[in-house]
Amino acid sequence: MKSFQYVIKDEVGIHARPAGLLAKEAKKYASKITLTKGEKSAEATKLMALMAMGVKCGEEITVSVEGEDEETAMAEVKKFFEANL
Repeated sequence: MKSFQYVIKDEVGIHARPAGLLAKEAKKYASKITLTKGEKSAEATKLMALMAMGVKCGEEITVSVEGEDEETAMAEVKKFFEANL
């Protein structure tokens, strides 16, 4: 399993548009991608679960990637976060 920390820079946090894009991106990989903030966690493929986490600008999340293509998935998801969140 691979993981990285990321501080959300989008001024609205993880809201509908980036959550939808993230879910679409996560579905490209065989690996399970999970976001965690404090006690809450959500699979990146689950749009409503991502939005329910209530992640705001400036908050740090942990992104975990586990599966057969975790190296590629982690690199691409990290790029996605830097470009969109």
